[in-house]
Amino acid sequence: MVPAIPKILENRPRPELLSRTVVTAVVVNWNRRDLLRACLASLARQNHPSFEVMVVDNGSSDGSRWLVEEMATTYPVRLRLITNSENRGFCASNNQAFAASNSEFLALLNNDAEAEPGWLTALEAVIRTSDEVGMAASKILVWEDPRRIDKAGHLIYPDGQNRGRGTGQLDEGQFDKVEETLWPDGCAAMYRRAMLDDIGGFDEDFFAYADDAELGLRGRIAGWSCLYAPGAVVRHHRGATLGLHSARRLTLIERNRVLLVVKLFPWSLVWSSGAYYLTRIVAGGWAALRNRGEFRHYPRRRLAAAMAVLWGTLSAIPMIPRMLRKRRAFRAKRRLSSWQIRRVLLRHRIPLREISEQAI
Repeated sequence: MVPAIPKILENRPRPELLSRTVVTAVVVNWNRRDLLRACLASLARQNHPSFEVMVVDNGSSDGSRWLVEEMATTYPVRLRLITNSENRGFCASNNQAFAASNSEFLALLNNDAEAEPGWLTALEAVIRTSDEVGMAASKILVWEDPRRIDKAGHLIYPDGQNRGRGTGQLDEGQFDKVEETLWPDGCAAMYRRAMLDDIGGFDEDFFAYADDAELGLRGRIAGWSCLYAPGAVVRHHRGATLGLHSARRLTLIERNRVLLVVKLFPWSLVWSSGAYYLTRIVAGGWAALRNRGEFRHYPRRRLAAAMAVLWGTLSAIPMIPRMLRKRRAFRAKRRLSSWQIRRVLLRHRIPLREISEQAI
């Protein structure tokens, strides 16, 4: 069993202040020391009146752990560190943080993202608009070009592939109102503790990628809603976790797409997802011939990228029986009918041209 050693750093405020902590901001890290420094600095500038920061380090070898301890000496809020001896992945690490916190709300921020000072305050204001709101999504901008949207909530294609809403668009005010979105991107999100207690945390079989889709869709099926908070602004270094050119990234994205469909889609969409998948692959191939879409990240390795996509789909097959067991176990938590789930998914459907011609 991998040891998880929570370490309370020495800058803790008075116990009576700890009891009033409303939000825990969670940052999962693996060998991204410089990005982590900027991320934690942005959290130190938050104007929220009652929050703590928890870093989960997955066995980094670049001095990340010592950086957190160094920053703790002057950090303005409570800063906690959980250390793992190996990389346990995004899902398990966040679940560790959920279990170690007792805050009413849990906010996730990628170590490759930096939050504007009003980020936490804006997320909490939106999630408190109704007790049925279990999730809040941020306006995530591209770090290198903050005029462009990275994600403003999520959309989905009927084969299970999901994509950020507005990805690549210029930020011209089209995403400047509070509104429903399918689920938040795990890069910068807030979750209500009551929802996590109700449905559980991340599915650790997903490890990374589509994990936020699985948790978000599970929450929606259990009757929780998600709102987009335009004032919760974050700038994100895209692809810093495994790299935009990583074949492993493509494999996980495609594998987890299949797992998501099998575990949570209504059967009417499960049976048709294969046809949607083939349609997307053909459209993606046509886009690649014109140097568009996801394959433009692989100008000299397109065959390797195509094999990674195929392997991702095939590698999901041995995991299908486990997903079916989880599907049956979750049945008691369902508050939406199959027809209602289908309607939600299709209402937030991403157009074929957009998913095939835009890069993730």
